[in-house]
Amino acid sequence: MGAVLEVNGRKTIERILDECRTIAVVGLSSNPARASNGVASYMRRNGYHVIPVNPNETEVFGDKSYASLADVPPGIELVDIFRRSDEAGRAVDDAIAIGAKAVWLQEGVIDHAAAQRAVDGGLLVVVDRCWLKEHRRFQR
Repeated sequence: MGAVLEVNGRKTIERILDECRTIAVVGLSSNPARASNGVASYMRRNGYHVIPVNPNETEVFGDKSYASLADVPPGIELVDIFRRSDEAGRAVDDAIAIGAKAVWLQEGVIDHAAAQRAVDGGLLVVVDRCWLKEHRRFQR
């Protein structure tokens, strides 16, 4: 095994952007005015497979929306979380349970205890960063 990666570290972010191509977006909205929709749309345009997870949606971008991570077929590599900070821990725990490689708590989503559980579970972790901004910064 390689070196231990830090939460939000450059190598962690690069690995997630390079290795995690199937992304469950928790809290993905069909409303184009919502940040989750804009970020997920960008992900799709850049070759990532986006799976909507939102119990209040039936489909987003023409794809079935799942009520929970547990309902999504196996193969999720990254769980990208667009939920309030006080609700993020449940999504992190679900990401660990389904065997995701990484969790990404979007800008403004902060739950250090949940992030630590994910690190302890062997996941790559990013907290309080925008996936789209980091993707652009690293020019993937």
